[in-house]
Amino acid sequence: MSNTLFTPTTLGKLQLKNRIVMAPLTRSRATGNVPNELMEKYYQQRAAAGLIITEGTSPSPNGLGYARIPGMFSDAQVQGWKRVTDGVHAAGGKIFVQLMHTGRIGHPANLAAEAKIVAPSAVVAPGEMWTDSNGMQPHPAPAEMSEADIATAIAEYANASKRAIEAGFDGVELHGANGYLIDQFLNTATNQRTDKWGGSVENRIRFAVEVARASVAAIGADRVGMRISPYGAFNGTAPDAKMDVMYLKLVEALNELGLVYIHIVDHSSMGAPEVSPELKAKIRVNFKGKYILSGGYDAARANADLDAQKGDLVAFGRPFISNPDLVQKLKSGTALTAPDFSTFYTPGEKGYTDY
Repeated sequence: MSNTLFTPTTLGKLQLKNRIVMAPLTRSRATGNVPNELMEKYYQQRAAAGLIITEGTSPSPNGLGYARIPGMFSDAQVQGWKRVTDGVHAAGGKIFVQLMHTGRIGHPANLAAEAKIVAPSAVVAPGEMWTDSNGMQPHPAPAEMSEADIATAIAEYANASKRAIEAGFDGVELHGANGYLIDQFLNTATNQRTDKWGGSVENRIRFAVEVARASVAAIGADRVGMRISPYGAFNGTAPDAKMDVMYLKLVEALNELGLVYIHIVDHSSMGAPEVSPELKAKIRVNFKGKYILSGGYDAARANADLDAQKGDLVAFGRPFISNPDLVQKLKSGTALTAPDFSTFYTPGEKGYTDY
């Protein structure tokens, strides 16, 4: 069997010891929205990955839609994350923070009193949101963002990118996938605007491009990647007729900014709609930076896709939850420990650092 997955590679100015990426995984352990000692241990346990991408971390008080997710806008959060990055670097790892503004996916009970739920359009998200105070609650109607709100949000991503470097991160991943704020601008199910931020493909990609531009200006293109989810259906998003055209336009714009990687979400292994293989191939050909594959990989398939030049790195998500030693297990072919789904988002070390 090929061994490509375990060979070193570069990412911008970074040297990665292998091509295994720990995918971003929300785990809801950041009590008070500040990273803690428990999180330091969790990430340090998994530092054998070539690159760790953290759980979604909000650049704004408005983006903390879920209970107990971390932020990257206060001094306390920077200090909390510094422990995590120091721990990962001490163990020989590299780590990017994923900046995730939840947009309309949230509930006031999960936000500070002065924060508000914002989105491109005032379209209510389907389903419910967990709150620690009142259990499951329906999503409220978000406030449609004004020009000033949009400018503020873009500046928040740039500020969070700067703070990420201050916290010791090697870079940031902009979460443009899975129906969160950037994706809410991209997607016609969530963006019904008629101004320069909605309607045409050029207008719908504008927010994603401006966030990337601001982050690149703040910390340099070699430290900024983006995650996207074409054909995703998560959080009330839906494909439209211009989806391929839109993502190719977006990739073209990200190329011009020199982004270091693009990370494609493909949850078809978990029952989500398949991402068009033609689109994936076109993005691969057209994007100049590194390409991170994801979606139900094992070592054999990862090696085959790397050898076929379908991507440069492969992200593993759920297997990392219950296998802190995943890299070693993939290399030796050892059976993987199954995760305990009931502890994915619960507070405390059970199902988190005790595997």
